[in-house]
Amino acid sequence: MTSRAGTPAQSSDLIDVEQLVAAYWSGHPDATDPEQKVVFGTSGHRGSSFDTAFNDDHIAAITQAIVEYRTAQGTTGPLFIGADTHALSAPAQTTALEVLVGNGVRVLVDEFDGFTPTPAVSHAIIRYNRTAAADDQADGIVVTPSHNPPSDGGFKYNPPHGGPADSDATNWIADRANEIIAGGLAEVRRAEPSAVETYDFRTHYVDDLASIIDIEAIKRSGIRIGADPLGGASVSYWQAIADTYDLDLTVVNPVVDPQWGFMTLDWDGKIRMDPSSPSAMASVVTRAGDYDILTGNDADSDRHGIVTPDAGLMNPNHYLAVAIQYLYTHRPDWPATAKVGKTLVSSSMIDRVAESIGRELVEVPVGFKWFVPGLIDGSVAFGGEESAGASFLKFDGTAWTTDKDGILLALLAAEIRAVTGKSPSELYRELTDLFGDPAYARVDAPASKAQKAVLGKLDGDAISATELAGEPITAKLSKAPGNGAAIGGVKVASESAWFAARPSGTEDVYKIYAESFKGPEDLKVVQAEAKRIVDEALGG
Repeated sequence: MTSRAGTPAQSSDLIDVEQLVAAYWSGHPDATDPEQKVVFGTSGHRGSSFDTAFNDDHIAAITQAIVEYRTAQGTTGPLFIGADTHALSAPAQTTALEVLVGNGVRVLVDEFDGFTPTPAVSHAIIRYNRTAAADDQADGIVVTPSHNPPSDGGFKYNPPHGGPADSDATNWIADRANEIIAGGLAEVRRAEPSAVETYDFRTHYVDDLASIIDIEAIKRSGIRIGADPLGGASVSYWQAIADTYDLDLTVVNPVVDPQWGFMTLDWDGKIRMDPSSPSAMASVVTRAGDYDILTGNDADSDRHGIVTPDAGLMNPNHYLAVAIQYLYTHRPDWPATAKVGKTLVSSSMIDRVAESIGRELVEVPVGFKWFVPGLIDGSVAFGGEESAGASFLKFDGTAWTTDKDGILLALLAAEIRAVTGKSPSELYRELTDLFGDPAYARVDAPASKAQKAVLGKLDGDAISATELAGEPITAKLSKAPGNGAAIGGVKVASESAWFAARPSGTEDVYKIYAESFKGPEDLKVVQAEAKRIVDEALGG
């Protein structure tokens, strides 16, 4: 961690927005350079125009590929498109609209030409498809690199189920887009985007919140809520929520700045709008005492950060455990058999909570796409990731979003505080009294694409170790127990501890997750042993 982590950004940290956007329009990727090809990670194609990794050519080719893919899948309904506040999002949306219109796709953009959170696009798709005919199903595109630095752009596709596209779809789209780029974009059809329709994403989303959050309980309680959009797409949504439901809710920082000059630097000295990072949220946490619940969201609002007066910024795992315990005991109309969804790098505290409330646990690889089928059919009522992304079912047990929803999880924290009279962090301490107090940490370290490829193929059977921090190893997993899908790394567990190692799908880093119910000192031992295994896998 750099010594500047958590300190305010300086002028030297800021991007030149004009140069960034100019590079988007002027740059042309080398189709033979792997660094400049279209690559879909866990959530779409991401890159910077400064690196010729996110340009007009990329987005034109990807959009053309999406058009061809949706046609092949029989998706003929409207396509909802939204964009976040990154500097590259607006030009990328313009490119996409030109291609969509050029291909005769019925496309809907924000009615107010505003920023659109990822969950609002997912909500719109699900809302439309609930009553649409089978031959008129909608899908969507979200132009966002999520919490990535200001120089990055991102582009992701959500098929008719409303959630992130699975790897079969993204692999096809990426391969086809690269073919189109190699062919000089000759197959791309473009037109002036003058015939697009509009959709009021914000009003439909905000008005429907009463079907999933106990807004009246929040209002009756009179609790003070602070919401910091961190310069992201949720900025007008939070004000609309306050106005629509007459809540004591303050938009703490309504500034939208594509340089994000108001941010404090993340662990590595970069500006990164990660609401789960203590470094990125440092300035927000200083106001913890001003509100009963204070929240943060990333640029596309699919992640949440929960700040309480008694504990500051909550660890995402802690909040997920509390949210699960609360929801499954306060949603009487949810299916009695609905399971709990977690990624295999989330805390084992969730396992203990699920067992205590008599619910089956579904443990899946990293990536919210794995929760989509369960949220759609109601067999999974809650799906959450350790990286502070989650969604859950409406009061009646039907799907709300099939993508992560940071606004929803932030409002849930307010409901929990209003209904129980306790902060989520107080409730987590009660869980530790029952189940123990695990120490959990994730370490990020630089890794090349080649090193990430090696780590992603690490097989549990290839690990020769028999003990982890002095305990017999009980599992060496390379596939998730919840669905048998490859995890793109490995998870090793003992009775009291576990670690997982996997490459990042969005940045050139690898991640080691580890947890021990024996406390911080034992966690250090687990981390050290995990690092030795990773180093061996990377040839270090």
